[in-house]
Formats: sequence, structure tokens, C-alpha cells
Amino acid sequence: MQKETEIKLRVSRDTLEALRQHPILTQRLQQDWLTHPLYNQYYDTPNLDLAKAQVALRLRRDGEQFIQTLKSRGQSVAGLSERNEWDWYLQQPTLDPKLLTDDCWPASLAELDRQSLQPIFTTDFVRTKADLSWSVAETEIRVEAALDLGQVISGERHEEICELELELRQGESLALLDLALELAQQLPVMPCDISKAERGYRLQEARTSRLLVPPVLEASASVDDSIALLGSHLLGNSQRLAEEYDNSRRWSALVSWVECLVDLRALLGSLGLVAPRTSTHNLRAQLDALLADWQPRRVQGQQHEHERQAAEAAFNAELTQTRWGVFSLQMARWLISRQWTQPRTERGQRQGNTELGRWLARELAEESAALRLPQYERQPLSLAEQLPRMERLLVWLRFGRSVLELPEIDRLYGELAKLHDMLLYSLGDKDLMSAQIHTLWTLKPWKVLAR
Repeated sequence: MQKETEIKLRVSRDTLEALRQHPILTQRLQQDWLTHPLYNQYYDTPNLDLAKAQVALRLRRDGEQFIQTLKSRGQSVAGLSERNEWDWYLQQPTLDPKLLTDDCWPASLAELDRQSLQPIFTTDFVRTKADLSWSVAETEIRVEAALDLGQVISGERHEEICELELELRQGESLALLDLALELAQQLPVMPCDISKAERGYRLQEARTSRLLVPPVLEASASVDDSIALLGSHLLGNSQRLAEEYDNSRRWSALVSWVECLVDLRALLGSLGLVAPRTSTHNLRAQLDALLADWQPRRVQGQQHEHERQAAEAAFNAELTQTRWGVFSLQMARWLISRQWTQPRTERGQRQGNTELGRWLARELAEESAALRLPQYERQPLSLAEQLPRMERLLVWLRFGRSVLELPEIDRLYGELAKLHDMLLYSLGDKDLMSAQIHTLWTLKPWKVLAR
């Protein structure tokens, strides 16, 4: 068994060709690029039990070699993934279930009949790879760069593979992320958390990509740990939704992508002394630029079909720019290295180490009191100026409800979300909005929260 650490970047064919000649890679090359075909047959049971257990089993043909590989799901932030991998070199192109022993096989599949494994889908692509090497602070970094072009195939369905994989061979994972970021600042790339195997299952089941399961925040966890957990979740889903919309053009995927950006912006704006504004300034500016373009499209597209169609061309243009890739990778680095902890004051340090339950109750009380809802009943349209504050409340009420001791918290969240959408989408008249404001601020959980 070995631990695989890699980052995957989806690219266009033009960018894939440009990468092979790009100085950022060529100046680190240890030998010429080598090109060879790779054919992979993936296996699972008829009920897709391996997919449900988040493992992938394949048999690869690489020239004259046959390699059986089992991979676990592992952890991923912005396409930078770490997972366990087991390889076996075989003499013939036949899956050997006897190699899948308990030391690698998931305990949840212990009772599974491994003889029931059967071919499910394939990947067929050409890989152009080279070894890279450079030094960071006198530490040698070694990376395998692989340019992959081909297809994922499941029956009559297929999907293009066009991506750069950077796999760490030696050194720290942040060096891998920094290399990807250096490339993203000059070429349009899309950090992608969706593996070739997951894309094959997506074709197999004719479904959309699975979103990440929402994190379970704990009242006793530190604020710093909770920021890392929630931020990674939102960033990961934003990347999955961007890739999903690029693949399917489903309007709901684009709406959810923009909502993830709103949540990330709200999270960064809610942290006070825990994350000094200097540590979030660049990320907030990038999110503001993205939302300035995409929030109006989200709003207009909910009401007009032609706006939804126009969004497709706009998204194609977005992917020819560098800003989405740069933001994703910079946000990932901010989360992994916890950059918000570095420039803060002693008070900020204490708050970062505080239990989430205590800190969040105090922060939401201040935010809800500052909203001053009763003052807007007579001029409800003016409440639109408070949308950012409402979004800060919403992101924590949605993900932090398990740590908040509030009665009827689901109703509180629902009524606040309803008011937010009425303002965002201009739903309802002045009287309806006034009534919704009154409903919200007279709720028992709102009075408990804002007291």
C-alpha cells in the first residue's frame, strides 16, 4: 500500500498542448516527455457495492504490463487529494480477486462475494508524462506530471478526458498546490475533485455528480477547526458543481454553484478577529468579482429562459479565463495552511481556539441584533442593503444548527431564507415583505438569538 497525493486540473485541448511546452513545467523537467496509451477496465458488483463503499477497483494495461489497483476515496481539497492505493503486477489481463485481502479490502464489504465482481466501464486515453524536480527551502520536490487525453466509456455513453494530473513523489503537498497555482495564474484550468472512476460511475448510472456530504460541526470543536471543515466542504462542492454544469448544462447546477460562492463569501465575512481582514482580502475580492458577474445571471435566469441560455456562453467564456482556477487553488491553500491564523492578534488567537458553540452563539446574536428587523417593516425594500448580513446568518444557521441551542431552528432558517429570496428575486409586493419581516422578528427563536 502507498499513499497517493495528487492534484487534478481539467483543461481544454489547446491548454493541454500548451502545458507540454510551458516554461513552468519545462524548466523542472528531468527528462523528455514520454507518451503511451493506457486502457483501464473498472470492476464492481451488479449493485455497485464498491462505489457505495467509495473504493475503485481497476485492471490497467500499460504496454506489456497489467496492473490491478484498488483505491480508497481519501480526502480532497480543491482537487488536491490524498488516498490509499494498492497495486499488484499481474502476468495476464485477468482480475485476481484473491489479492483483495482484508488488509486492503474495506471492512464494510467483508461479506461481499468477490467472485461477483464484473466489468462496469472503461477509460481509454493517451498519457504524456514526465518527472519534475525542484527545490523549496532546500527541500527537494519531485512530481510526476501527466497529460491525459481520451475517453471514459460506459456502454453507449462516453465523456472526454482532458486533464493534467500532478502526483507528488517527494516533498510537501503544499509544493504541489503551489505548482498548480503557478500554472493557473497563466493558463485556464479547472481544479477537479471528480476522478475518472467517479465519472465512469456517473455515466454508468446516467446521473449527476454526487455532492459532498455536509460536515457535522461539533460544539466542542475549535473555531479554527470548524472553519477548515466548513470551508473545505463549500469549496469542494463549488468545484463539483462547476464541473457538473460544464458537463451537463443543467441550470440547477449553475444556481447551486453560485450559491456555494455566496456561502464562501459569507463565511469569509463572518469571522471577525478570528480571520483578520488582511488574511481574507484577496479571496473576498476574487469572490466579489465572480459574484458581480454571476449573481445577476442567477437572478435573471430564474425568471427568463433566454438568460439561462445566455449563461452557457458566459460560462464557456469564464473557463477561458484564469480567475476560477486561481481562486479555487488560493482558497485551498488558505484552508490547508490555515493562513488566517498567522497575522491575528492575541484576542483573535483566543477566539480561534474557542469552542465553536460558544463563539457562534455570540457572533450570531451580534449579527441578528445589527440587522434591526423592526426598523425595516415600514420600508421593507431597504432591507436589501442587509443581504450580506443575512447571508452570513444563513450559512451558519444551515451548517451550524447542530451546535446552536435554539428552539425551532429549522423554522427560523426557513423564514429567514424566504425573506432573503424575496429581496434577492424581488418576489412579492411591499406588504408581503413587511409581513415576512414581522413574522421573522416575532419568532421565538429569533428573540432568543438576538437577545
